[in-house]
Amino acid sequence: MDILDPRLVLGGYAAGVFPMADSRDTIDVYWVEPRQRAVLPLDGFRLSRSLRKTIVADRFRVTVDTAFGQILALCAESVEGRPETWINAGIERVFHTLHLMGFAHSVECWDGDRLVGGLYGLALGRAFFGESMVSRATDASKVALAHLVARLKAGGFDLLDCQFQTSHLESLGAIEIERADYIALLAAALDGVVGSTGSSGAAASSAAAGDFFALDRAAAGAPDDVVSGPVAGKVIAQLLVQTS
Repeated sequence: MDILDPRLVLGGYAAGVFPMADSRDTIDVYWVEPRQRAVLPLDGFRLSRSLRKTIVADRFRVTVDTAFGQILALCAESVEGRPETWINAGIERVFHTLHLMGFAHSVECWDGDRLVGGLYGLALGRAFFGESMVSRATDASKVALAHLVARLKAGGFDLLDCQFQTSHLESLGAIEIERADYIALLAAALDGVVGSTGSSGAAASSAAAGDFFALDRAAAGAPDDVVSGPVAGKVIAQLLVQTS
């Protein structure tokens, strides 16, 4: 029996905690609540000249939710300089389920037919909880994060939670805030949606929730649900320099 139930995980994120494991092979998980929380203000993404050039040139083909399992597996892999990861089998299973429920999403960067980077995380209300990024080509994770920020801005999200600060995230605009300040931001981002997360995943379609696919509908000019395809890099760059 899995320790992690999808509803338990959603409730944990809504309360400001998230699950981690000590290593890939361990069975147990524990709940983490950092005293200092890393967040990336959506109007504070640092778009360097070189990164903007890469995005506008569409160096990578960027998709959403087309290879969730592959991104999750890449993020869980041990690599040189990072022999252990915190994504164990239980976390992997529950996020697959949350993806099927419409809460967990991935952003993928492709070089031709080769998956070279991306990220995955959890959308709840107007908050997006970034879980992990991976890069197998220069700037792939940066491009994925840039696309995510643009998508969240277009979809009416208020909060991008990065969990722990790193020099990589800091270079892209992430800041650290106190736990109390984070909880206040989280409460505002979940206002009007938490409590409606029934078995049908009602929170994901609530009018009070962010729309993770608004950018795709705008790009396609279609009002109905669409499967995400590539959004032009110049559109992403424009969204990143717009302020609310």
